Amino acid sequence: MFGINGAEFIVLLVVAVIVIGPERLPRYAEQLGGFVRTARGYLRDAKARVDAEIGDEIGDVDWSKLDPRQYDPRRIVREALLDDDPVPSRTAPPPPPAPVAPTGPAPFDDEAT
Repeated sequence: MFGINGAEFIVLLVVAVIVIGPERLPRYAEQLGGFVRTARGYLRDAKARVDAEIGDEIGDVDWSKLDPRQYDPRRIVREALLDDDPVPSRTAPPPPPAPVAPTGPAPFDDEAT
């Protein structure tokens, strides 16, 4: 809880009781409880809205494949190279491209360095 251990939390409570005072402490505790209830309600509503928007499709995702600890670049490259379509056997070399007839002199730029 925010990097606070039990002893530090008790010290903070004692300091709060001394600073706030025993008269105002119940009112502040009630306000804190109301804030926590309101925040829980907002979170519950947000979760319900996200579940309604995403729907049942989220259940089909295999989250273990998206775990960054499963990242192995060698496996990814191997799978990417093996997934290509098989190369057809070459019995004859492909024909050379047809020559292009020149249409005029090569372009020349006087301002080029």
